[in-house]
This record gives sequence, C-alpha cells and structure tokens, in this order.
Amino acid sequence: MEISGIVSAIIIGIIIGILGRLVVPGRQRIGILWTIVVGIAAALVGAAIADAFDVASTKGVDWIEWLIQIGLAALGVAALDRTNGRSRRRVRR
Repeated sequence: MEISGIVSAIIIGIIIGILGRLVVPGRQRIGILWTIVVGIAAALVGAAIADAFDVASTKGVDWIEWLIQIGLAALGVAALDRTNGRSRRRVRR
C-alpha cells in the first residue's frame, strides 16, 4: 500500500467512524481516537466485504459499500462503548 492509500484510509476512516458514531443512539463513552481506529478498521473490512459481494465498483458513488462501512463502524462503536462502560462501572464500586 502506498502512502496515498494509507492517508486515504485514515481520512475515510475518520469520516466512517464519525458517521458510525452518529448512528449509535445516546452518548458514547469512547474517545475520538478510538472512534477513528474503529472507523479505519470498518472502512477496510467493509471494503473487503463489498469487494467479496462484487458491489465495490459501481458507477458513481458506492452507496452500498458506504452503508456496509458505516454499519460496521456503528457496531464497533457500540461494542467498544459497551465494554468501556462495563469496565468503568467496575472501577467505581
């Protein structure tokens, strides 16, 4: 992967992470750095899934790929928030 591909993955990951966080209802107790990490992972995995189902390359905007990536980011943010919330509750006791 070239430098431009890495930079693109980071930028798309930031966007995907923020959109995924917006989809999850309520307040999330995770930081922006974890949101970006989840977004980057969701962007990469979502692109692989879209490619496997042959919906990654369409004319115009790849809406199906974006929806897969945002859905994965939302799942990742919700899962991380849930595990993070449990560990904080244990500490408070």
